[in-house]
Amino acid sequence: MAMTKADLVENIYEKIGFSKKEASDLVEMIFSTLKTTLSQGQKIKISGFGNFVVREKRSRVGRNPQTGESIEISARRVLTFKPSQVLRAEVNASLEDKPITEESVRGRNRNK
Repeated sequence: MAMTKADLVENIYEKIGFSKKEASDLVEMIFSTLKTTLSQGQKIKISGFGNFVVREKRSRVGRNPQTGESIEISARRVLTFKPSQVLRAEVNASLEDKPITEESVRGRNRNK
């Protein structure tokens, strides 16, 4: 199950004691700041969490796999995230007592 923006608001409401409106405004403000900073091409470093970096990709020639036809893939910006060693260690430590299953490796629930 994925954590949603509403879940973040609920956690702030419960743990810090802000009203739901204040918690919602806080989450929106943080996301807005992140979006603005990244759209300007700047890097975001969050200590103990990781780095968000915008990379520039050049245009290149690709192929349509169905027809084999050459197409130009336009230049674009891509967002990458590199977790910090602290976050990586914490995520891996949470797996120590759990057996590795196909679902845990793939990161999704196969039960439909």
